Amino acid sequence: MPGPDPHDDTSRDYERFEKKQLAQDREATSVDTADVDDTTAQNQINDLIDADVVTPVPEDHVLVHKPSGTTFDSSTQLAVFHRGWTAGRDADAEGE
Repeated sequence: MPGPDPHDDTSRDYERFEKKQLAQDREATSVDTADVDDTTAQNQINDLIDADVVTPVPEDHVLVHKPSGTTFDSSTQLAVFHRGWTAGRDADAEGE
C-alpha cells in the first residue's frame, strides 16, 4: 500500500497559517512608542498629573506613577511606560 500523497499534505499550510495568526496577535497587542518625543511626553505627563495619575516629587526630581507605584526620573520613560501599562490593562480587561 503506498503512503499518503505528498500533494495532499496540508500540515505546512497549517503551520504557516498559525505563524501568521501569532504575528497578527503580537502586532495587535503591541504599543507604538516611537512617536513619543519630549514635547508629546511632557504634554501627556501634564495631563496625567491633572488626572491625579502621576505625582511629581520635586525634591527628588522624580515622577511617581500612582497606579503602579513606579518612580521615573524621565517624563519620556514615564509616558512610554504609561502607554504600555494602559495597553496591558486594556488587554487584561478584554480577556475577562
